[in-house]
Amino acid sequence: MNFELSKEQKLVVQAVREFAETEIKPIAAEADKTGIFPIDQYKKMGRMGLIGLPFSTEYNGAGGDYLSYILAVEEISKVDGSLGISYSVQTSLCMGAINAFASEEQKKKYLPDLCTGKKIGSFGLTEPSAGTDASGAQTVAVKEGDHYILNGQKCFITNSPMADTFVIFAMTDKSKGTKGLSAFIVEKDFPGISIGKIEDKMGIRSSQVGEVIFEDCKVPAENLMGKEGRGFGMAMKTLDGGRIGVAAQALGIAEGALEETVTYMKERKQFGKQLFKFQYLAFKMAEMKARIEQARYLVYKAANDKNSGKSYSVSAALAKMTASDCAMYVTINCVQMLGGYGFIKDYPLERMMRDAKITQIYEGTNEVQKMVISGAMFR
Repeated sequence: MNFELSKEQKLVVQAVREFAETEIKPIAAEADKTGIFPIDQYKKMGRMGLIGLPFSTEYNGAGGDYLSYILAVEEISKVDGSLGISYSVQTSLCMGAINAFASEEQKKKYLPDLCTGKKIGSFGLTEPSAGTDASGAQTVAVKEGDHYILNGQKCFITNSPMADTFVIFAMTDKSKGTKGLSAFIVEKDFPGISIGKIEDKMGIRSSQVGEVIFEDCKVPAENLMGKEGRGFGMAMKTLDGGRIGVAAQALGIAEGALEETVTYMKERKQFGKQLFKFQYLAFKMAEMKARIEQARYLVYKAANDKNSGKSYSVSAALAKMTASDCAMYVTINCVQMLGGYGFIKDYPLERMMRDAKITQIYEGTNEVQKMVISGAMFR
């Protein structure tokens, strides 16, 4: 079992780390304060080949492997969890669904601009009455001639306020439950689509999250992905990949918090000595380091499972659950390590703690991950 990154993967880490430190870290606190998405930096990520990292060069992707992409999400999230999730949603969910399930014509039409960051992607499954239970979706799509007419509402949709391209799930036959769910590629300029409330969030504040409203939205029939009734399977498979992205985001947040705390403990003195020389505090840091390393290998294994074509539903669930719990544990304890300083916005730890919480909730709560894991154990 080889735990060493390849030369190419190390180069990705180096390039993204330099970019994150020089261009994202200096603006992360202000972006969190204002809630304004750093679009210029995001567009640069597209030009660098990061957004299209795991996709074929045929579609303007970089032709890299999935672990390289996960490493990039991790590095971005070390300094800004908000940008990390916006990146993951575009690449793992929107583009991941199109790459896996769209026709060749659809891929050639939509992936090139998404890969290069010229256009921003979003993924719409969640509704006010359908979160964990996707079978409760109320958005409907009725075929009329060469178009489908969509009516309904999506909520908590990451990237939606600034997105150009949406992967949207709607019921084409509500009587069939999950077997009546279908997937569509929807453009922001289609008549009848609009953005509703933009959420004011505890964390990941610069990542734009809002409602997507469909009022007799006219979608060409050619924008149906696959066949009618296949949407639920597409959504669940896509979310498996998205969970690896969230796991990488959580891992990065935990690592970033620990790095900030190590620096602080070397500088801060109490009772005449540096904080890290107090055994209790040093041992607590060792425990956090161990949790991060445990999470890292589960995240990397899930990425390798996906990359090699193995089944990765369970490994993705293990990675997402473990890494997000790790991020919450580490950030809470790192805030405690800084005492009063950890609670103020002059230091990034309180932002990291707020960002960490959502990783236990979205793209399947950790309770759902436990259902996936235990279900496989007793199948």
